Amino acid sequence: MISTAVVFLYLGVVLYIGIFAFRKSRGAGKAEDYFLAGRSLGPFVFLLSMFGTHMTAFAILGSSGHAFHNGIVTFGLMASSSALVVPVLFFFAGTKLWALGKKHGFMTPVQFFRQRWECGHIGTVIFAVQAALLVPYIIIGVMGGGAALSAISGGLIPYWFGGALVAVVVMSYVFFGGMRGTAWVNTFQTLLFLCFGAAAIIVIGSGMGGFRSSVEALLASPATAALLTRERVPPLFFLSYTFIPLSAIAFPHISIFCLTAAKMSHFKKTVILYPICILAIWMPCVFLGVMSNRVTDVPRIQEKIQARRTLASEGSRLSPGQRDELKEKMAADDVMLLLLGRYAPVWLAGLLGAGVMAAVMASDSQILALSTIFTEDVFAYYGAKDRFGEAAQIHTGRAFVIAVTVFAYAVALEAPQTIFDLAIQFAFSGYSSLAVLPLAALFWKGSTKWGALASTLWTAAAVLGVAAFQTSIPAPPPGPGIVAWSAAGVDILTRTPSGTAVLGFMPVVPMTLISALLMFLVSTVTKKPLNGREMV
Repeated sequence: MISTAVVFLYLGVVLYIGIFAFRKSRGAGKAEDYFLAGRSLGPFVFLLSMFGTHMTAFAILGSSGHAFHNGIVTFGLMASSSALVVPVLFFFAGTKLWALGKKHGFMTPVQFFRQRWECGHIGTVIFAVQAALLVPYIIIGVMGGGAALSAISGGLIPYWFGGALVAVVVMSYVFFGGMRGTAWVNTFQTLLFLCFGAAAIIVIGSGMGGFRSSVEALLASPATAALLTRERVPPLFFLSYTFIPLSAIAFPHISIFCLTAAKMSHFKKTVILYPICILAIWMPCVFLGVMSNRVTDVPRIQEKIQARRTLASEGSRLSPGQRDELKEKMAADDVMLLLLGRYAPVWLAGLLGAGVMAAVMASDSQILALSTIFTEDVFAYYGAKDRFGEAAQIHTGRAFVIAVTVFAYAVALEAPQTIFDLAIQFAFSGYSSLAVLPLAALFWKGSTKWGALASTLWTAAAVLGVAAFQTSIPAPPPGPGIVAWSAAGVDILTRTPSGTAVLGFMPVVPMTLISALLMFLVSTVTKKPLNGREMV
């Protein structure tokens, strides 16, 4: 209960920062101030809030849970590629988007698309797909909150209540504080979970007997030695993950954050320090996730290990329902928190638990982004702002915050997948495919609204197709997947234990490549915009 009390105190501090301390604005009642903090964020807040909104529950709970089952390769899958690709995107695309937003007053990416391609209702289609793909990311935050509070409290706080509490806290400070409150909360939270990573790896590592002995123990056991290699991830799947960081520039919350900087020079520190921040978060989380496989005195971790072994050895003889039951037991999003409860002093476990909650609650920016693009790209675009005024636009945005949060919570209660799988297969894959839109709009004069529409509709159809495919064919046990479509001896479409493979790649690869091809082919044969090309 002491650990839980510390976390509750942290939630109270977050509420204070988000609602009261940074409620004062330069233009009360102005949409630009509420949704973009008046484009006035300084370099320190810009860096940490940008990083914080990108690294959510996926970075701490999701990465440690994935590493628990797949090994040290998790760092190479996401952290390494993100550290290379994301800063490049910010340097080339983020700065150009900021400059255009400053010049033309854009508040959302869809506003930029509408002026760049001279499209109207097509922009609404883009908004709808963006909104639908962002919801899984918000659900991840609610799931993480439920898992975190349940584990920190030793099960005294049930998953449903933990998720509801986090949803209410996030909804409250986003509702009142807008972008300014959200940015300052993200800055505070990012500092907290950056410190958490260093403290956690030292405290837990020493409690487990030291890093060297932990690694040697894993290497000595045939059952765990593979966790220190890339064996558990096929090469083509590994390569597929290099496409995932492209999603950064397509995420509405990241694009909108690019517009909040006071000066373009603020991107300089972000580009330089971003890889270092990624290293500081991902390395301890992945390492501790792997090392938890040698823990023998935490019953819930042992239960996960035993379920994994049972599924691997007897999975082919079990029914789909029995395999799903084992997978629920294997869910490892809480291993980091279980390690805290075992190896950290009570008071320190509470502080470190607050650090975990800091990462989990970074879904605030996604909620605010959805509210921003709805009020700007639908409410204001179709005349409601002119009719009812700017204050009504802000009230509508706040109502949308409530609606999205309630919906995300309801879905999170029934979400069967782990945080990592949910993010990779839907949120990241969809937005990687949509990354073609901002890149084409910013750097190719020949791109057109019809090319953008083709890429958007393809992305929506592909995500729905993957979801339908995985629903129709239950996940097989660990090992070879179920080949659903082959030609000339080549496996084209396969249902794998963790998702879907297309020619051996994750769906994100064909989704992104076909999206780019459609943008090129359709734009080549359709009419070019008259005025928007000057933005390139």
